[in-house]
Amino acid sequence: MRISKLSIAGSVAIFCTMVGSAFAAGVTFRSPDDAMKQGISAFNGGYYELALPAFEALEASKPQIARYYEARIYGDNEGAYTDHGKAYKIYAQLAEELKDVDPDDEELAPIAAKALTAVSMYLRDGITDQGIRPDVAAADQALQRAALTFNDEDAQFELAKVFLRGEGPEMAGSEDPSSKIENGRHWLSRLSRSGHPGAQAFLADLLWRGKFVQKDQAAALNLIDVAVSNASPTERVWIEDIYQKIFCNAGEGVRLQATGRVADWHKRYGRSPQVRDNRDGLDSLPAEPVRTCANGELVHPMMATDAPPAVSAQLPAASPAVRPSHQVTIGIGISAPGFAPASGVGGPPVSTGSSGGFAPAGASSPGGDR
Repeated sequence: MRISKLSIAGSVAIFCTMVGSAFAAGVTFRSPDDAMKQGISAFNGGYYELALPAFEALEASKPQIARYYEARIYGDNEGAYTDHGKAYKIYAQLAEELKDVDPDDEELAPIAAKALTAVSMYLRDGITDQGIRPDVAAADQALQRAALTFNDEDAQFELAKVFLRGEGPEMAGSEDPSSKIENGRHWLSRLSRSGHPGAQAFLADLLWRGKFVQKDQAAALNLIDVAVSNASPTERVWIEDIYQKIFCNAGEGVRLQATGRVADWHKRYGRSPQVRDNRDGLDSLPAEPVRTCANGELVHPMMATDAPPAVSAQLPAASPAVRPSHQVTIGIGISAPGFAPASGVGGPPVSTGSSGGFAPAGASSPGGDR
């Protein structure tokens, strides 16, 4: 069976190479729908040489969708077409074109939100080799619009991380750094309760270390286990990095406590990740590397037990004192402890760079998942 699977994988690779050569000579599509299906399928598979011609053909009929995916390709550090200057330019154009789009527009509103988030992330640090200087005020404004006007979860996640650094836009109840940190905790808690895997992983790491929140290592192990299950394939690597660190360093008591309530956590905070329709024959092949702890122990998901949960699932509650006035309370029927900050709340900001294992979720980062 293994030989058969590898043969399929090899055949697919050869086929894609041949098709890629055909695209180099130019290709037409029978309809915009065909171009979009080809483009998105190739994009999801990482075959950017096939995706770009399809999106270029789609520009005439669905320009915003086509250029959004082109921007993601140019902004992907792992691809062969990386050009952050091009990516930023496209994102900025999309943000301007869609500035008045209805937030309820299911097709264009998400693109507007992702474009604003990407613009914000580029402007926060600038693009030195493109002559684009940092503009923190403009970055805050773009991110706030994506998070609040368009209610985009990935933008809210990025906003939470900015707030935890004591930075970000001025909002109700966030006039000073400590209040902004409270707002950051609120957003992480809110997103984690709704099943956002990036926020869950980030909050799990904070719970494990006791940074900005009360230390709770069993809750951290439960939450990161849920995050791994919720994550899409494109964001699993950095989330599994955090899971490996927490799992391997959890003592027997912590693991026993977490195991006793893992089913309850998954029931309350689980979210089925989007699964694309994969027709390339590779789904049955193992995609993730086997992870082990330093002592050789295999890293594996927590196993639910048949026994009733020993402790009710609990996530830190958002602080209502600094909740922005536009927000509404989302009750999930649990009794949560106060989300009190750990000592040293005013300490160094949370690292959000790649060296810390944290990465923006989904399309919220320039270029997708860098």
